[in-house]
Amino acid sequence: MNLSDRAHTYTLFAIVVLATALGSMTQTVMNSMLGGVEAAFGIEPAVGQWLTTIYMLVLGITVPVVTFLSHKLSVKGLTFLALALFLAGVVVSWVAPSFGVLLAGRVLQAIGSGITLPLLQAIAMTRFPPGQNATAMGIAGIAMGFAPNIGPLIGGALVDSWGWRSFFVMLAAALALLVAATAAFVRAERAPARPARLDVTSLLLSTLGFGALLLGFSEAASAPLAHPAVWGSVLAGAACLVAFVTRQRRIADPLISMGIFRSGRYRVSFVAQNLLFASFMGITLIAPLFVIDLQGGTPLEAGMVFIPATIFALLVNPLAGFLADKVGARPVVVVASLFLAAGAVMMAFLDAASPLWLITLTQTVRGIGVSALIGPLNSWGMSKLPREAMMDGSAFFACCRQACASLGTAVMMLVISSGLAAAASGAWAPEAAYQLAFGFSAACSLAVLAIALWKVRS
Repeated sequence: MNLSDRAHTYTLFAIVVLATALGSMTQTVMNSMLGGVEAAFGIEPAVGQWLTTIYMLVLGITVPVVTFLSHKLSVKGLTFLALALFLAGVVVSWVAPSFGVLLAGRVLQAIGSGITLPLLQAIAMTRFPPGQNATAMGIAGIAMGFAPNIGPLIGGALVDSWGWRSFFVMLAAALALLVAATAAFVRAERAPARPARLDVTSLLLSTLGFGALLLGFSEAASAPLAHPAVWGSVLAGAACLVAFVTRQRRIADPLISMGIFRSGRYRVSFVAQNLLFASFMGITLIAPLFVIDLQGGTPLEAGMVFIPATIFALLVNPLAGFLADKVGARPVVVVASLFLAAGAVMMAFLDAASPLWLITLTQTVRGIGVSALIGPLNSWGMSKLPREAMMDGSAFFACCRQACASLGTAVMMLVISSGLAAAASGAWAPEAAYQLAFGFSAACSLAVLAIALWKVRS
Protein backbone atom coordinates (compact mmCIF):
# COMPACT_ATOMS: atom_id res chain seq x y z
CA MET A 1 0.00 0.00 0.00
CA ASN A 2 1.59 3.29 -1.14
CA LEU A 3 1.36 6.57 0.75
CA SER A 4 -1.60 7.87 -1.29
CA ASP A 5 -3.61 4.67 -0.81
CA ARG A 6 -2.80 4.62 2.90
CA ALA A 7 -3.95 8.24 3.34
CA HIS A 8 -7.18 7.51 1.45
CA THR A 9 -7.89 4.40 3.55
CA TYR A 10 -7.25 6.24 6.81
CA THR A 11 -9.49 9.15 5.78
CA LEU A 12 -12.33 6.90 4.67
CA PHE A 13 -12.01 4.80 7.81
CA ALA A 14 -12.03 7.85 10.09
CA ILE A 15 -15.19 9.21 8.48
CA VAL A 16 -17.06 5.90 8.78
CA VAL A 17 -15.84 5.38 12.37
CA LEU A 18 -17.17 8.81 13.36
CA ALA A 19 -20.48 8.25 11.54
CA THR A 20 -20.95 4.86 13.21
CA ALA A 21 -20.05 6.31 16.61
CA LEU A 22 -22.68 9.03 16.19
CA GLY A 23 -25.23 6.38 15.24
CA SER A 24 -24.41 4.23 18.27
CA MET A 25 -24.54 7.25 20.56
CA THR A 26 -27.88 8.30 19.08
CA GLN A 27 -29.31 4.92 20.02
CA THR A 28 -28.60 5.29 23.75
CA VAL A 29 -28.82 9.06 24.18
CA MET A 30 -32.62 8.87 24.22
CA ASN A 31 -32.52 6.84 27.44
CA SER A 32 -31.68 10.05 29.31
CA MET A 33 -33.75 12.45 27.17
CA LEU A 34 -37.09 10.62 27.11
CA GLY A 35 -38.40 12.62 30.06
CA GLY A 36 -37.84 15.90 28.24
CA VAL A 37 -39.44 14.61 25.04
CA GLU A 38 -42.46 13.25 26.92
CA ALA A 39 -42.95 16.59 28.68
CA ALA A 40 -42.62 18.55 25.42
CA PHE A 41 -45.26 16.54 23.56
CA GLY A 42 -47.44 15.53 26.50
CA ILE A 43 -47.10 11.79 25.90
CA GLU A 44 -46.93 8.79 28.22
CA PRO A 45 -43.61 6.95 28.87
CA ALA A 46 -44.96 3.86 27.04
CA VAL A 47 -45.38 6.00 23.90
CA GLY A 48 -42.08 7.83 24.33
CA GLN A 49 -40.23 4.52 24.55
CA TRP A 50 -40.97 4.01 20.85
CA LEU A 51 -38.19 6.46 20.04
CA THR A 52 -35.75 3.82 21.26
CA THR A 53 -37.75 0.82 20.04
CA ILE A 54 -38.23 2.07 16.47
CA TYR A 55 -34.52 2.84 16.19
CA MET A 56 -33.61 -0.74 17.09
CA LEU A 57 -36.29 -2.17 14.79
CA VAL A 58 -35.24 -0.20 11.72
CA LEU A 59 -31.54 -0.73 12.41
CA GLY A 60 -32.04 -4.50 12.49
CA ILE A 61 -34.11 -4.41 9.31
CA THR A 62 -31.66 -2.21 7.37
CA VAL A 63 -28.37 -4.02 8.00
CA PRO A 64 -29.05 -7.14 5.87
CA VAL A 65 -29.72 -4.97 2.80
CA VAL A 66 -26.21 -3.49 2.96
CA THR A 67 -24.68 -6.59 1.35
CA PHE A 68 -26.86 -5.99 -1.72
CA LEU A 69 -26.10 -2.26 -1.76
CA SER A 70 -22.37 -2.99 -1.57
CA HIS A 71 -22.66 -4.81 -4.91
CA LYS A 72 -24.33 -1.80 -6.54
CA LEU A 73 -22.58 1.22 -5.02
CA SER A 74 -18.96 2.21 -4.51
CA VAL A 75 -17.71 2.64 -0.96
CA LYS A 76 -17.91 6.43 -1.40
CA GLY A 77 -21.46 6.14 -2.71
CA LEU A 78 -22.48 3.91 0.18
CA THR A 79 -20.91 6.33 2.68
CA PHE A 80 -22.70 9.29 1.09
CA LEU A 81 -26.02 7.44 1.18
CA ALA A 82 -25.62 6.60 4.87
CA LEU A 83 -24.60 10.14 5.85
CA ALA A 84 -27.36 11.77 3.78
CA LEU A 85 -30.10 9.62 5.33
CA PHE A 86 -28.68 10.10 8.81
CA LEU A 87 -28.44 13.89 8.39
CA ALA A 88 -31.96 14.10 6.97
CA GLY A 89 -33.30 12.18 9.97
CA VAL A 90 -31.46 14.43 12.41
CA VAL A 91 -32.83 17.60 10.80
CA VAL A 92 -36.37 16.19 10.84
CA SER A 93 -36.02 15.36 14.53
CA TRP A 94 -34.53 18.76 15.30
CA VAL A 95 -37.50 20.69 13.88
CA ALA A 96 -40.19 18.07 14.68
CA PRO A 97 -43.48 19.82 15.56
CA SER A 98 -45.06 16.60 16.82
CA PHE A 99 -44.08 13.24 18.24
CA GLY A 100 -44.98 11.47 14.97
CA VAL A 101 -42.55 13.62 12.99
CA LEU A 102 -39.83 13.02 15.60
CA LEU A 103 -40.45 9.28 15.24
CA ALA A 104 -40.09 9.55 11.44
CA GLY A 105 -36.76 11.29 11.96
CA ARG A 106 -35.60 8.42 14.14
CA VAL A 107 -36.44 5.99 11.32
CA LEU A 108 -34.20 7.86 8.87
CA GLN A 109 -31.41 8.03 11.45
CA ALA A 110 -31.60 4.27 11.99
CA ILE A 111 -31.42 3.53 8.25
CA GLY A 112 -28.29 5.65 7.90
CA SER A 113 -26.71 4.10 10.97
CA GLY A 114 -27.66 0.61 9.78
CA ILE A 115 -25.61 1.12 6.62
CA THR A 116 -22.48 2.25 8.48
CA LEU A 117 -22.29 -0.70 10.91
CA PRO A 118 -21.30 -3.49 8.46
CA LEU A 119 -19.48 -1.02 6.19
CA LEU A 120 -17.12 -0.07 9.02
CA GLN A 121 -16.12 -3.64 9.81
CA ALA A 122 -15.72 -4.54 6.14
CA ILE A 123 -13.34 -1.59 5.63
CA ALA A 124 -11.31 -2.63 8.69
CA MET A 125 -10.93 -6.18 7.42
CA THR A 126 -10.40 -5.55 3.69
CA ARG A 127 -8.70 -2.15 3.34
CA PHE A 128 -5.93 -2.64 5.90
CA PRO A 129 -2.97 -4.97 5.33
CA PRO A 130 -2.67 -8.25 7.30
CA GLY A 131 -1.29 -7.63 10.78
CA GLN A 132 -3.23 -4.37 11.15
CA ASN A 133 -6.79 -5.69 11.02
CA ALA A 134 -7.22 -6.13 14.78
CA THR A 135 -5.83 -2.63 15.37
CA ALA A 136 -8.29 -1.21 12.84
CA MET A 137 -11.13 -3.21 14.38
CA GLY A 138 -10.08 -1.96 17.81
CA ILE A 139 -10.40 1.60 16.60
CA ALA A 140 -13.75 0.66 15.07
CA GLY A 141 -14.72 -0.67 18.49
CA ILE A 142 -14.77 2.92 19.76
CA ALA A 143 -17.97 3.31 17.77
CA MET A 144 -19.56 0.26 19.40
CA GLY A 145 -18.14 0.50 22.94
CA PHE A 146 -17.29 4.13 23.63
CA ALA A 147 -20.21 5.81 21.89
CA PRO A 148 -23.09 3.89 23.58
CA ASN A 149 -21.51 4.57 26.98
CA ILE A 150 -21.28 8.32 26.46
CA GLY A 151 -24.83 8.57 25.12
CA PRO A 152 -26.63 8.63 28.50
CA LEU A 153 -24.15 11.21 29.85
CA ILE A 154 -24.61 13.56 26.90
CA GLY A 155 -28.37 13.11 26.96
CA GLY A 156 -28.59 13.80 30.69
CA ALA A 157 -26.41 16.90 30.46
CA LEU A 158 -28.21 18.39 27.46
CA VAL A 159 -31.78 17.74 28.61
CA ASP A 160 -31.00 19.47 31.93
CA SER A 161 -29.23 22.42 30.31
CA TRP A 162 -30.51 23.30 26.83
CA GLY A 163 -33.31 20.81 26.16
CA TRP A 164 -33.46 17.68 24.03
CA ARG A 165 -33.48 19.50 20.65
CA SER A 166 -29.97 20.80 21.31
CA PHE A 167 -28.60 17.29 20.80
CA PHE A 168 -29.92 17.18 17.24
CA VAL A 169 -28.48 20.63 16.50
CA MET A 170 -24.99 19.43 17.49
CA LEU A 171 -25.46 16.13 15.65
CA ALA A 172 -26.54 17.90 12.45
CA ALA A 173 -23.43 20.07 12.53
CA ALA A 174 -21.15 17.04 13.01
CA LEU A 175 -22.81 15.11 10.17
CA ALA A 176 -22.63 18.09 7.82
CA LEU A 177 -18.86 18.20 8.42
CA LEU A 178 -18.59 14.46 7.64
CA VAL A 179 -20.54 14.93 4.40
CA ALA A 180 -18.17 17.73 3.39
CA ALA A 181 -15.12 15.64 4.30
CA THR A 182 -16.41 12.70 2.24
CA ALA A 183 -16.95 14.94 -0.78
CA ALA A 184 -13.52 16.57 -0.46
CA PHE A 185 -11.21 13.76 0.63
CA VAL A 186 -12.67 10.33 -0.25
CA ARG A 187 -11.53 9.14 -3.64
CA ALA A 188 -14.19 8.31 -6.21
CA GLU A 189 -14.18 4.61 -7.09
CA ARG A 190 -15.99 2.56 -9.67
CA ALA A 191 -19.00 0.65 -8.41
CA PRO A 192 -18.39 -3.11 -8.05
CA ALA A 193 -18.83 -5.08 -11.24
CA ARG A 194 -20.26 -8.07 -9.41
CA PRO A 195 -23.77 -9.01 -10.55
CA ALA A 196 -26.37 -8.92 -7.79
CA ARG A 197 -30.11 -9.44 -7.70
CA LEU A 198 -32.23 -8.37 -4.77
CA ASP A 199 -34.21 -11.39 -3.67
CA VAL A 200 -37.46 -9.82 -2.52
CA THR A 201 -38.55 -12.91 -0.61
CA SER A 202 -35.31 -12.90 1.39
CA LEU A 203 -35.71 -9.19 2.10
CA LEU A 204 -39.29 -9.75 3.27
CA LEU A 205 -38.29 -12.67 5.51
CA SER A 206 -35.38 -10.69 6.95
CA THR A 207 -37.56 -7.64 7.60
CA LEU A 208 -40.35 -9.63 9.22
CA GLY A 209 -37.92 -11.87 11.12
CA PHE A 210 -35.62 -9.30 12.68
CA GLY A 211 -38.42 -6.74 12.96
CA ALA A 212 -40.84 -9.05 14.76
CA LEU A 213 -38.12 -10.45 17.00
CA LEU A 214 -36.94 -6.99 18.06
CA LEU A 215 -40.54 -5.84 18.54
CA GLY A 216 -41.32 -8.85 20.72
CA PHE A 217 -38.23 -8.32 22.86
CA SER A 218 -39.01 -4.62 23.21
CA GLU A 219 -42.62 -5.31 24.22
CA ALA A 220 -41.41 -7.89 26.76
CA ALA A 221 -39.76 -5.05 28.67
CA SER A 222 -43.15 -3.57 29.55
CA ALA A 223 -45.82 -6.21 28.83
CA PRO A 224 -46.41 -9.66 30.37
CA LEU A 225 -44.96 -12.64 28.51
CA ALA A 226 -48.48 -14.00 27.98
CA HIS A 227 -49.40 -10.93 25.91
CA PRO A 228 -49.79 -11.79 22.17
CA ALA A 229 -47.59 -8.80 21.25
CA VAL A 230 -44.73 -10.54 23.06
CA TRP A 231 -44.97 -14.27 22.38
CA GLY A 232 -46.69 -13.82 19.02
CA SER A 233 -44.00 -11.45 17.73
CA VAL A 234 -41.15 -13.62 19.01
CA LEU A 235 -42.57 -16.82 17.50
CA ALA A 236 -43.34 -15.13 14.17
CA GLY A 237 -39.90 -13.53 14.08
CA ALA A 238 -38.12 -16.79 14.90
CA ALA A 239 -40.09 -18.65 12.21
CA CYS A 240 -39.28 -16.01 9.58
CA LEU A 241 -35.58 -16.05 10.49
CA VAL A 242 -35.44 -19.85 10.22
CA ALA A 243 -37.05 -19.54 6.78
CA PHE A 244 -34.62 -16.72 5.90
CA VAL A 245 -31.52 -18.74 6.82
CA THR A 246 -32.86 -21.81 5.02
CA ARG A 247 -33.55 -19.80 1.87
CA GLN A 248 -30.08 -18.21 1.91
CA ARG A 249 -28.57 -21.68 1.69
CA ARG A 250 -30.64 -22.60 -1.36
CA ILE A 251 -30.72 -19.59 -3.68
CA ALA A 252 -28.04 -18.36 -6.09
CA ASP A 253 -28.12 -14.72 -4.92
CA PRO A 254 -28.57 -14.78 -1.14
CA LEU A 255 -29.11 -11.53 0.71
CA ILE A 256 -26.51 -12.77 3.22
CA SER A 257 -24.41 -15.82 2.37
CA MET A 258 -24.60 -18.46 5.10
CA GLY A 259 -21.26 -19.80 3.94
CA ILE A 260 -19.78 -17.56 6.64
CA PHE A 261 -20.64 -20.27 9.19
CA ARG A 262 -18.21 -22.70 7.61
CA SER A 263 -15.54 -20.82 9.56
CA GLY A 264 -15.12 -22.21 13.08
CA ARG A 265 -13.72 -18.90 14.31
CA TYR A 266 -16.74 -17.05 12.98
CA ARG A 267 -19.12 -19.43 14.80
CA VAL A 268 -17.32 -19.01 18.13
CA SER A 269 -17.07 -15.25 17.79
CA PHE A 270 -20.73 -15.07 16.73
CA VAL A 271 -21.92 -16.72 19.96
CA ALA A 272 -19.53 -14.75 22.18
CA GLN A 273 -20.45 -11.39 20.65
CA ASN A 274 -24.17 -12.05 21.00
CA LEU A 275 -23.68 -12.83 24.69
CA LEU A 276 -21.48 -9.75 25.07
CA PHE A 277 -24.09 -7.41 23.61
CA ALA A 278 -26.88 -9.06 25.62
CA SER A 279 -24.74 -8.41 28.68
CA PHE A 280 -23.72 -4.77 28.26
CA MET A 281 -26.16 -2.84 26.06
CA GLY A 282 -29.05 -3.07 28.53
CA ILE A 283 -26.84 -1.63 31.27
CA THR A 284 -26.93 1.75 29.50
CA LEU A 285 -30.64 1.78 30.41
CA ILE A 286 -30.65 -0.19 33.69
CA ALA A 287 -27.83 1.69 35.44
CA PRO A 288 -29.48 5.13 34.98
CA LEU A 289 -32.79 3.69 36.23
CA PHE A 290 -30.97 2.28 39.27
CA VAL A 291 -29.45 5.66 40.11
CA ILE A 292 -32.55 7.76 39.36
CA ASP A 293 -35.48 5.58 40.42
CA LEU A 294 -33.97 3.54 43.25
CA GLN A 295 -31.42 5.96 44.68
CA GLY A 296 -33.18 9.24 43.86
CA GLY A 297 -30.29 10.62 41.80
CA THR A 298 -30.46 13.08 38.88
CA PRO A 299 -30.09 12.27 35.16
CA LEU A 300 -26.68 13.99 35.23
CA GLU A 301 -25.54 11.79 38.15
CA ALA A 302 -26.74 8.74 36.26
CA GLY A 303 -24.71 9.81 33.24
CA MET A 304 -21.62 10.38 35.40
CA VAL A 305 -21.52 6.64 36.14
CA PHE A 306 -20.35 6.10 32.57
CA ILE A 307 -17.65 8.80 32.44
CA PRO A 308 -14.53 6.80 33.49
CA ALA A 309 -15.42 3.80 31.30
CA THR A 310 -16.01 6.17 28.42
CA ILE A 311 -12.62 7.83 28.88
CA PHE A 312 -10.84 4.47 29.18
CA ALA A 313 -12.60 3.24 26.03
CA LEU A 314 -10.76 5.81 23.91
CA LEU A 315 -7.46 4.23 24.96
CA VAL A 316 -8.45 0.60 25.50
CA ASN A 317 -10.23 0.01 22.16
CA PRO A 318 -7.24 0.71 19.89
CA LEU A 319 -4.71 -0.63 22.41
CA ALA A 320 -6.51 -3.99 22.63
CA GLY A 321 -6.57 -4.25 18.85
CA PHE A 322 -2.85 -3.38 18.61
CA LEU A 323 -1.97 -6.00 21.23
CA ALA A 324 -4.08 -8.62 19.46
CA ASP A 325 -2.09 -7.97 16.27
CA LYS A 326 1.21 -8.28 18.17
CA VAL A 327 0.65 -11.14 20.65
CA GLY A 328 -2.47 -12.84 19.30
CA ALA A 329 -6.14 -12.61 20.13
CA ARG A 330 -6.34 -15.20 22.94
CA PRO A 331 -4.49 -13.37 25.78
CA VAL A 332 -6.28 -10.09 25.00
CA VAL A 333 -9.74 -11.69 24.80
CA VAL A 334 -9.21 -13.72 27.99
CA VAL A 335 -8.00 -10.74 30.05
CA ALA A 336 -10.81 -8.54 28.67
CA SER A 337 -13.37 -11.23 29.52
CA LEU A 338 -12.05 -11.33 33.09
CA PHE A 339 -12.59 -7.57 33.41
CA LEU A 340 -16.09 -7.90 31.96
CA ALA A 341 -17.07 -10.75 34.28
CA ALA A 342 -15.53 -9.15 37.37
CA GLY A 343 -17.33 -5.85 36.84
CA ALA A 344 -20.65 -7.50 36.01
CA VAL A 345 -20.53 -9.78 39.08
CA MET A 346 -19.66 -6.86 41.38
CA MET A 347 -22.55 -4.87 39.94
CA ALA A 348 -24.99 -7.65 40.87
CA PHE A 349 -24.29 -6.94 44.56
CA LEU A 350 -25.05 -3.21 44.48
CA ASP A 351 -27.92 -1.99 46.66
CA ALA A 352 -29.85 1.19 47.43
CA ALA A 353 -27.15 2.37 49.85
CA SER A 354 -24.24 1.85 47.44
CA PRO A 355 -22.33 5.11 46.91
CA LEU A 356 -22.12 6.59 43.44
CA TRP A 357 -18.35 5.99 43.31
CA LEU A 358 -18.86 2.24 43.77
CA ILE A 359 -21.47 2.08 41.02
CA THR A 360 -19.07 4.00 38.81
CA LEU A 361 -16.21 1.63 39.67
CA THR A 362 -18.16 -1.50 38.74
CA GLN A 363 -19.27 0.07 35.46
CA THR A 364 -15.70 1.16 34.74
CA VAL A 365 -14.34 -2.38 35.18
CA ARG A 366 -17.13 -3.72 32.97
CA GLY A 367 -16.54 -0.97 30.43
CA ILE A 368 -12.84 -1.77 30.14
CA GLY A 369 -13.74 -5.39 29.43
CA VAL A 370 -16.28 -4.45 26.77
CA SER A 371 -13.89 -2.01 25.08
CA ALA A 372 -11.04 -4.53 25.02
CA LEU A 373 -13.27 -7.34 23.70
CA ILE A 374 -15.11 -5.85 20.75
CA GLY A 375 -12.21 -5.25 18.36
CA PRO A 376 -10.11 -8.40 18.94
CA LEU A 377 -13.17 -10.67 19.06
CA ASN A 378 -14.48 -9.19 15.81
CA SER A 379 -11.21 -9.37 13.89
CA TRP A 380 -10.40 -12.88 15.18
CA GLY A 381 -13.86 -14.13 14.21
CA MET A 382 -13.72 -12.71 10.69
CA SER A 383 -10.05 -13.34 9.96
CA LYS A 384 -10.63 -16.66 8.16
CA LEU A 385 -13.53 -15.47 6.00
CA PRO A 386 -12.88 -14.98 2.26
CA ARG A 387 -12.56 -11.33 1.28
CA GLU A 388 -15.80 -11.41 -0.71
CA ALA A 389 -17.69 -12.68 2.37
CA MET A 390 -16.56 -9.90 4.73
CA MET A 391 -19.65 -7.75 4.17
CA ASP A 392 -21.90 -10.80 4.69
CA GLY A 393 -20.09 -11.68 7.90
CA SER A 394 -20.15 -8.16 9.31
CA ALA A 395 -23.82 -7.64 8.33
CA PHE A 396 -25.01 -10.83 10.02
CA PHE A 397 -22.89 -10.03 13.08
CA ALA A 398 -24.53 -6.61 13.31
CA CYS A 399 -28.08 -7.92 12.85
CA CYS A 400 -27.86 -10.63 15.46
CA ARG A 401 -25.92 -8.49 17.94
CA GLN A 402 -28.71 -5.93 17.73
CA ALA A 403 -31.36 -8.58 18.38
CA CYS A 404 -29.42 -9.98 21.34
CA ALA A 405 -28.85 -6.49 22.76
CA SER A 406 -32.60 -5.95 22.56
CA LEU A 407 -33.24 -9.36 24.14
CA GLY A 408 -30.83 -8.66 26.99
CA THR A 409 -32.44 -5.28 27.65
CA ALA A 410 -35.93 -6.82 27.55
CA VAL A 411 -34.98 -9.56 30.01
CA MET A 412 -33.47 -7.03 32.43
CA MET A 413 -36.51 -4.75 32.21
CA LEU A 414 -38.87 -7.72 32.63
CA VAL A 415 -36.96 -8.86 35.72
CA ILE A 416 -37.09 -5.34 37.18
CA SER A 417 -40.82 -4.84 36.52
CA SER A 418 -41.66 -8.27 37.97
CA GLY A 419 -39.38 -7.69 40.94
CA LEU A 420 -40.83 -4.26 41.69
CA ALA A 421 -44.35 -5.71 41.55
CA ALA A 422 -43.30 -8.32 44.10
CA ALA A 423 -41.64 -5.61 46.19
CA ALA A 424 -44.88 -3.63 46.22
CA SER A 425 -46.58 -6.58 47.88
CA GLY A 426 -43.80 -6.77 50.49
CA ALA A 427 -42.27 -9.98 49.14
CA TRP A 428 -38.77 -8.47 48.88
CA ALA A 429 -36.89 -5.17 48.76
CA PRO A 430 -37.02 -3.07 45.56
CA GLU A 431 -33.25 -3.27 45.17
CA ALA A 432 -33.52 -7.04 44.68
CA ALA A 433 -35.25 -6.45 41.35
CA TYR A 434 -32.25 -4.51 40.05
CA GLN A 435 -29.81 -7.05 41.52
CA LEU A 436 -31.51 -9.84 39.57
CA ALA A 437 -31.30 -7.78 36.37
CA PHE A 438 -27.61 -7.10 36.96
CA GLY A 439 -27.27 -10.82 37.74
CA PHE A 440 -28.54 -11.69 34.25
CA SER A 441 -25.85 -9.44 32.79
CA ALA A 442 -23.27 -11.17 35.00
CA ALA A 443 -24.39 -14.62 33.78
CA CYS A 444 -23.93 -13.55 30.14
CA SER A 445 -20.51 -12.11 30.99
CA LEU A 446 -19.39 -15.33 32.67
CA ALA A 447 -20.49 -17.25 29.57
CA VAL A 448 -18.28 -14.97 27.44
CA LEU A 449 -15.35 -15.72 29.77
CA ALA A 450 -15.98 -19.47 29.48
CA ILE A 451 -15.97 -19.26 25.67
CA ALA A 452 -12.79 -17.18 25.71
CA LEU A 453 -10.99 -19.73 27.88
CA TRP A 454 -12.29 -22.75 26.02
CA LYS A 455 -12.52 -21.80 22.37
CA VAL A 456 -10.50 -18.70 21.48
CA ARG A 457 -7.06 -19.58 20.17
CA SER A 458 -4.54 -17.20 18.64
